[in-house]
Amino acid sequence: MCQSGDVVSIGGGAAKTTASTTSLLRVMNERAVFGEIFRMGRVSRPELAQATGLSKPTISVALADLERAKLVRPVGLRTGNAGRAALLYEIRPQAGWVLAVDIGRHYVRLALADLVGQVVARRDEPAGAELVAQLGDIATELIKSAGLTREDVTLTVFGTPGIHDKETGALLLAPNLPGWEDPGAVDRLAEVAAGPYVVENDVDLAAVGEGAYGLGREVAHFVFVSIGTGIGMGVVIDGKLYRGSRGAAGEISYLPVGEGDPLVNPGRGMFESVAGADGVVALAGRLGLAAGTAKEVFDAARAGDPVAAEVVAAEVDHIAHALAGVTAVLDPELVVLGGGIGGQAGDLLAGPVARRLAALVALRPPRIELSSTGPEAVLLGALAVGLASARDLVFERTVALV
Repeated sequence: MCQSGDVVSIGGGAAKTTASTTSLLRVMNERAVFGEIFRMGRVSRPELAQATGLSKPTISVALADLERAKLVRPVGLRTGNAGRAALLYEIRPQAGWVLAVDIGRHYVRLALADLVGQVVARRDEPAGAELVAQLGDIATELIKSAGLTREDVTLTVFGTPGIHDKETGALLLAPNLPGWEDPGAVDRLAEVAAGPYVVENDVDLAAVGEGAYGLGREVAHFVFVSIGTGIGMGVVIDGKLYRGSRGAAGEISYLPVGEGDPLVNPGRGMFESVAGADGVVALAGRLGLAAGTAKEVFDAARAGDPVAAEVVAAEVDHIAHALAGVTAVLDPELVVLGGGIGGQAGDLLAGPVARRLAALVALRPPRIELSSTGPEAVLLGALAVGLASARDLVFERTVALV
C-alpha cells in the first residue's frame, strides 16, 4: 500500500508536482481515517488499517495529523487480548457543533449537539407569532448554556414544512406557516444561524431520523408518512433520501384521494383535505359528532362511539388508497406512520390500514408500522443530516488552516 509521501516522480522538474500530489494523498488518507473513526467509534490503529486498506505507518501519520488538528483524541488502551494493548482513538466531540431546529405549526424544538451526536442542550416551546425572533432567542440561550458562542456552531439544520425555493427564498406548499411563502422569508433564518445553515423539508428529515435511529435502520427501501395537521412523505431508496428534481418528492397530500378539493382548500391537496386533522374533525361534525380536535375523535372511537368509529374507518380507507398508489410506484419494504395523527391514533390505524391495503394491491403490501422516534423524528433527522455535513466542514476547515 502507498504510504504518505510515497510518490513516484518521472522526469526532471517534477518537484512541485510531487509536493502537491503528496499533499493531496495526505489529505485523502486523513479524510479516510477520520471517516472510519466516525463510523466505528473507538478504534485502534490495526483496526483502521484493516478498514481503510492503508498501511499502519500511513495510519500513524494520519492519526498524528488529526490529533494535532484537535479532530481526534486518544482514549486509553484496549486490553484483554494477547499481545500489546492497543491505543484507541475517537472523534474529539468538541471539534464541532450542530444546532438542529424543528419548526412546526404549534411547537418549535431545538437541540445542540457535539460532533459525536451527544445533545448538550435542548428546548421545546409552543410556536410564537414572531417565529424567527423566538428561534433566535432560544438558540442564543442554548449556545450560551453550553459555554459556546454563536460562531462555534459548525452548522444549523432547519426542518420546516413545505419546499424551500432557493431562487426566491420562499417556502412553498406550507399553508400551515402563513407568510413564509413570501420571497425572502426563509432567508431570515440566517438571523438564527450565525454560520452555515441548511433548510430541509420536515418530513424528509423525519425519514432520515427514522433511518438513522429508528425502524428504518438496515431497511434500504422505506417511506415515512406523516399524518397530522398536514400530510407528507419522506422517501428512502437504496438507503438514501430521495428528493426529486425540485425537492417535492413525497408531497402525497396532493394525491387524488377522497372528496377534497384543492380549489376549495387553497394550498391543500385532495388527500390532505380529507385525511389531515381538519378533515377528520370536519367529517365528524358532518356525521353529528362535535369535536374540537382529531385527538378527541380518536379518543371517542376508543371509548366505543359509533360515529367516531365511522370517521376512523373513513380515515383508514383514505390512507390505504394513498398507500396503494405509493406501493405501486415505489414498492417500499416498509411504511412508517408518524405525525400527530399517525402517532396519536396509530393503534387504530396501522392494522386496519395494512388489511385494507392488502385488498387494494396485487403484490404483497409493505409492512405498516408506527414510528419508533415519535415527535423526535424531525429533530433526530436534523441532527443526523447536520452531523454528517459538520464532519466534512470541520475537516475541510482544519485542512485549509494547516
